[in-house]
Amino acid sequence: MSSQAPIEFDPSVVGDLDDASVLGDAGSLRDSTTSITSSIYQYRNIHGRLYQSSETTEYWAPTDNRHIEGNDVAHQTTLMLMNNKLFAAPIENPKRVLDIGTGTGIWAIDVANDFPTAKVIGTDISAVQPSWIPPNCTFQIDDAQLDWTFQKSSFDLIHIRNLFGGIDDWPKLYRQAFEHLEPGGWIESIEIDIETRSENPRIHNDPDHIFKKWCKLFWEAGDKTGRTFRIARDGQMQKYIEEAGFVDVQHRWWKVPIGGWARDPLLKQVGLYNGLYIDLSLDGFALYPIGQILGWSLDQVHDLVSGMRKEFTDPKSLPYYNLHLVYGRKP
Repeated sequence: MSSQAPIEFDPSVVGDLDDASVLGDAGSLRDSTTSITSSIYQYRNIHGRLYQSSETTEYWAPTDNRHIEGNDVAHQTTLMLMNNKLFAAPIENPKRVLDIGTGTGIWAIDVANDFPTAKVIGTDISAVQPSWIPPNCTFQIDDAQLDWTFQKSSFDLIHIRNLFGGIDDWPKLYRQAFEHLEPGGWIESIEIDIETRSENPRIHNDPDHIFKKWCKLFWEAGDKTGRTFRIARDGQMQKYIEEAGFVDVQHRWWKVPIGGWARDPLLKQVGLYNGLYIDLSLDGFALYPIGQILGWSLDQVHDLVSGMRKEFTDPKSLPYYNLHLVYGRKP
């Protein structure tokens, strides 16, 4: 396993201051993979935002058009950080690909377009994927927290991205990925550390700053639901992936600016895209975890979100978060 230590207040950044052979036997299907029925399109409406209503999971983030747009912007941000590569795992021509928590399906669709001989399956609890998709791409309604019903050793690449706050047992998730990869297949997991950090030492060292208050509230909400928002911290991803049996495990991470404050041209562009993603997503992020789980009033949630927005627009805030990617190979 390899990892880099964070770069503290880097002046170059600061400036002056994401076929049948892969399908299980239909007779063995249980609660995991579900056919698309009218119930899948039933949503919870929380203060005007739509949230997925699932028999197995109440997911914390919205599934409405505003949040979907934000997720697609976040996909572009990740592509830019990865030099327009869809995955970092050293597999040149994947044949059977599984995308867990596919969301809008944009990653799965891009992989299907780039590798037309591959069979790509995307799974999610929400039916928010488009109907116009490549012929080698399919989507299934599926809760990855349940026992997977695909044939074991079916895939050569399993991709997992941005499931923080939505998984109750990460070691089990990685173990199931191990079981369903063929020997030599790769897992790749990408998650955000939701702590908003700052390249401004005054903010970085302020324990009472709203950036620190925000992440602590999400950590508390995740602790209450048993679905952690801390999965990208303290080396947990690589630890669980190694414990699942993977070898050649590698860890990469990026500082992702929020807004166009970085001097580096690429990071400036990334920050502008990421700022749009945060702007589209911020209130939707807070409504359920902080309003519903922690019991804050709507006015209190709005005040918190307004405080975050104000800090993001302060040119001296220099905000960013860390994005972590871990990949490994099944022997």
